[in-house]
Amino acid sequence: MRELLPTLTVPLKAGAHPRGWFGYDAHDVWLEIGFGGGEHLTAIAQANPQIGFIGCEGFENGVAKILHVIEEHRIGNIRLHPADALDLLPLLPSASIGRLYVLYPDPWPKVRQRKRRIISPAFIEHAARILKPGALFRFATDIDDYSAWTLARMLKSRDFVWLANSSDDWTKSWDGWTRTRYEAKALREDRNPAYLTFQRK
Repeated sequence: MRELLPTLTVPLKAGAHPRGWFGYDAHDVWLEIGFGGGEHLTAIAQANPQIGFIGCEGFENGVAKILHVIEEHRIGNIRLHPADALDLLPLLPSASIGRLYVLYPDPWPKVRQRKRRIISPAFIEHAARILKPGALFRFATDIDDYSAWTLARMLKSRDFVWLANSSDDWTKSWDGWTRTRYEAKALREDRNPAYLTFQRK
């Protein structure tokens, strides 16, 4: 945390294009918000070395865990924002992100807490601005109410289309998917995840 994290933390500078944060000209930049233990982020980064990845996570334990994996496997294409993603999103240039993941976010289940859910009109506006035309936004949750919440709000946006033609498109995980610890817990407790994919128009 003292030595490696400062070298991987993204600069909070408005307008700086994230392609320049990796020490080479990344073909594209993908963003994962709330990476938890980093299982998914480190797997896709290793599978796509030509792409730069930004991971946002506000909990110290998750940041420490992914730093250990990055160091152990010498993963060079991940940069971190160890704080609230909503601090970073307004600073990213328009159309600078090629894919966005929000996987198993805190569901804030109580009615009075739901205003804290990350999927909100303001977040959707940020996502629409930073994503390139044609880019994918992938959202996963094991909470039925949260999948319905997200779908209702995304369908109101004129900037996204839901890519679903059959139930397999939201009940089966994506190709190349790496199961997170949150998903493993959900399956042990007989909760069925939903996998929603939206495309920026």
